Amino acid sequence: MSKKLKTVLISLLLSTLMACGNSDTSDNSTQQVKKENKRASNKYPGKKVYYHSMDGTPTTLDPVRAATIYTNFVVLNVFDTLYSYKYLKRPYELKPNLATSLPVVSENGLTYTIRIKKNVFFQDNQAFNQGKGREVHASDFVYSLKRHFDKKFNSQGAWVFAGRIAGLDDWKKNGSDYSQTIEGLQALDDYTIQIKLVEKYPQLTYTLAMGFSAIVPQEAVEFYGNEFGSNPIGSGPFILKSYNLEKAIFEANPKFRKEPLDLAFEGYDEAIHGFTGIKSLAGKSPPFIDIMEVNFIKESSSRWNSFTKGNEIQYTTVPKEQSNSVIMSKKPLILYPQITDNYHHMFGIEAGFVYSGFDMMNPIFGNNGDPIHDKNNKALRCAIRKAFNWDQRNRAFYFGLGSTFPGVITPSVIEYDPNMSQESITLDIDGAKELLKQAGWNAKNLPELGYHTSGNVTNRLFYEQFRGFLKKIGYPVKKIKYNPYPSFGAFNKALKDGKTPFFSLAWGLDYPDAENTLQLFYGPNKSPGSNNFNYVNPKFDSLFEQAKTMQPSPERTLLYQQLNQMVIDDCVVLSGLSRNRIYLWHHDVIMYPDREILGGFFARYVDVKE
Repeated sequence: MSKKLKTVLISLLLSTLMACGNSDTSDNSTQQVKKENKRASNKYPGKKVYYHSMDGTPTTLDPVRAATIYTNFVVLNVFDTLYSYKYLKRPYELKPNLATSLPVVSENGLTYTIRIKKNVFFQDNQAFNQGKGREVHASDFVYSLKRHFDKKFNSQGAWVFAGRIAGLDDWKKNGSDYSQTIEGLQALDDYTIQIKLVEKYPQLTYTLAMGFSAIVPQEAVEFYGNEFGSNPIGSGPFILKSYNLEKAIFEANPKFRKEPLDLAFEGYDEAIHGFTGIKSLAGKSPPFIDIMEVNFIKESSSRWNSFTKGNEIQYTTVPKEQSNSVIMSKKPLILYPQITDNYHHMFGIEAGFVYSGFDMMNPIFGNNGDPIHDKNNKALRCAIRKAFNWDQRNRAFYFGLGSTFPGVITPSVIEYDPNMSQESITLDIDGAKELLKQAGWNAKNLPELGYHTSGNVTNRLFYEQFRGFLKKIGYPVKKIKYNPYPSFGAFNKALKDGKTPFFSLAWGLDYPDAENTLQLFYGPNKSPGSNNFNYVNPKFDSLFEQAKTMQPSPERTLLYQQLNQMVIDDCVVLSGLSRNRIYLWHHDVIMYPDREILGGFFARYVDVKE
């Protein structure tokens, strides 16, 4: 196809596609809003409705297993957490949610005292006496955290608190008896929580904003039993009315506390947020909509088609296959006028990264204690890293918009150093070949390399590209095997069982602190903990233990960066790249969306023009 003909076809495609969009200034926009209002009136008569979309489905709605962004979105809208994040402030900044203020911390940094708001009530439900939700008390928070250490609830979030709160681990060992008091986790009265730590943990307040820390009523857990994960009852801004694998429908919680939106406090900047219409919500109390319908649409083309119809979902991220029809320029990032005229948009770097790594306890690429073996394996790992072409990975799979960086301190945290050496992410074929040669590696003795990951089309393409990278340094193609797993659960089990000498993953930050990625390499966290690399380095562990108890400071940042350099020097991980996403939403929706650390918190502030 000629370049001219291809341009004409793309233009025709855009014209057709955007005819389905909406614009604030066009007749098409008026028709579009009428379409949406007609649909809303048909499905939800007289209600103000927002139609959200997500690219995956929650597997449970129980906070103790809120380990995915999909579950977390629901949890943070049905339940309350003590803290959340300011709606518009970037970098992310904590704020009180159910708590009245940030914690009062003792001089030794070990005791946190937190007051909670009065007259906050759980949603009405048959689990309560006469169906009326009772007031939320400090003891509900204590119960909610205890559940993580009761094996019958199969918690996926216990790691956040394990070894940190005095007496909590022992409570589990002693049988998880709820009548027993825990020294470090107590309700001093109905509205006062006291947490005592084993050692300083500056990130504690961040963890109290996570879905894992959501506050649940014991009555509802006992009433629904194993079905509580499908019948979540909390004190958040929305009530879940129905849920299946295709969609979840929420109604505004009529009992939700009145908290007028303070734009200055939330970080409003007219130059950044003015286009959204959020200013019109100042002084009003959320939630602003009556119904939120969240559609779980994993297939990207289906999600895109639903969004561009104009009368279905009102928000989406841009799928890869649509990048050429949406992005006019990548440097600087500019979207086609047909997109910007018809939809609101924003760009956002993920609070996380994608990477590949080695199991350091597996002698194929890791260590076995023999100095010569370990030295040669390090050379092999470093050669593989030098062969990895991050620029090509970025262009082929992330529109060329990803942010590459050395090590594991991501651009989304304040400790990131933009001036750090780029050597570990720079393609160096000759250098890789030389390393292999010096260590005595050749086509005959190079080990078989299994590429372990969840099985899907994209990961298969990642593998094929990776195999091409290694072919250029003389790695025999036949020795590079694709090892897919039928589900992430199966893949994760293989990781924890030490069956993945080389693996590929993504990590989303739980809170905006570099400690959250550096702990992936802390020796005591090795499998089945979060250290899937099974990296054990006494110098790293000692420095990490020193840094993790420090409050944010230039001194702590320096320690973090030293830890980052150790991981780089040992060639433990091929990293990294943080994905940039393009968010689009219809002009009749007032919001500033975020699927990262802020997660589902933003939904309470969504409004829809009538």
